[in-house]
Amino acid sequence: MLKVLHPITRLIIGGAQENTMLTADYHSHLPEFEGKYQVDIVCGPQTGPEGSLIEETKHRGVKLTIMPEMVREVSPINDLKAIFKLRKMMIDGRYDIVHTHSSKAGVLGRIAAKWAGVPHIVHTVHGWSYHEHMSDRKKNFYVALEKIGYRAGDAMITVSPKDIDKGLAEGIGRREDYTVIRSGIELDRFGQVDEQTGIKMRQTLGIPTDALVIGSVTRLSEQKDPLTMIEAMARTHQQRPDSWFLIVGDGALRPDVEAKISSFGLNERILLTGLRRDVPELIATFDIFMLASLWEGLPRVLPQAMASGLPIVCTRADGSAEAVIDGENGFLVEPQQPDQIAEKLIKLIDDEPLRNKMAAAGKKLVPTFGARKMVQDIDLLYQTLIERKN
Repeated sequence: MLKVLHPITRLIIGGAQENTMLTADYHSHLPEFEGKYQVDIVCGPQTGPEGSLIEETKHRGVKLTIMPEMVREVSPINDLKAIFKLRKMMIDGRYDIVHTHSSKAGVLGRIAAKWAGVPHIVHTVHGWSYHEHMSDRKKNFYVALEKIGYRAGDAMITVSPKDIDKGLAEGIGRREDYTVIRSGIELDRFGQVDEQTGIKMRQTLGIPTDALVIGSVTRLSEQKDPLTMIEAMARTHQQRPDSWFLIVGDGALRPDVEAKISSFGLNERILLTGLRRDVPELIATFDIFMLASLWEGLPRVLPQAMASGLPIVCTRADGSAEAVIDGENGFLVEPQQPDQIAEKLIKLIDDEPLRNKMAAAGKKLVPTFGARKMVQDIDLLYQTLIERKN
């Protein structure tokens, strides 16, 4: 039996974290992997307004260790302590594979694994730690850290081919060091909600059952650019006053988002649900899905929307363009362009046959993003690394 440890900085509600949780759960419990893996997760104690996956991870029967020194912020003392503690954990646990996630744990975890003599070290890039919206000085610092992590590992997974190009452009590794494995979702949870459940959810939220609803599931954070989203919603409502809007999620920018909504006088039309775990039922109230991210790895909410039979309007942000084929299952627009977003939303509002056509096209693409396929591909990569070193 192979022992695998997944270090990740935080188990908040987010794509990287759900990817990690599902990988550990499926490799531990799917019949096809029975007796093959013993999988553990180690993470820091921080959660945040995005919500936590700690209890759900435990509920799934995954062994989870909380390490207080693993914090998101750069903290030389805590970072050094974390490396020492991770190394001891890896030696004591006699792990065969260390598979790191998120930028901070990706660097510390790979250094500790290399020092501990772990045979196989893998890192998943869930979107790079650096991006074009930060200063050159800050970007160069994060690129340097990513290079340190790369040198300590054996292989890297990206959730989008575009992240390979971004890494190579900064001199991080060689193309043969990368493998694309798309971030998987639990397909049996989405697109399975009956019509009556969606109607009841609308009634609970105070949305007319015959209204056209534009919705999003997103963190209210800088990366997701919710303020541009609100502006696009306001422009759409101005031209199509019968439309309703629903945002599922929370985050540090919630006060700014609420103030923006109030400034447009749309408190009764743009509804914020906060953190919810009944996302499939909430998505069942949507007619159109939207996302306004500045940068992305591969946002899992897009396959979730596709599985739920929704056309999509989203920004052309890295991995988003891997899920949404412009003009086929949705529309892609440039980031920070609320007018462009509103234009595409209105086009879909006015054209029901187009909505249906894009929804059907999206559903055909969904199997590519299944969680079972993801863990099968990760298993294949593990076996390739093991054979290579034997």
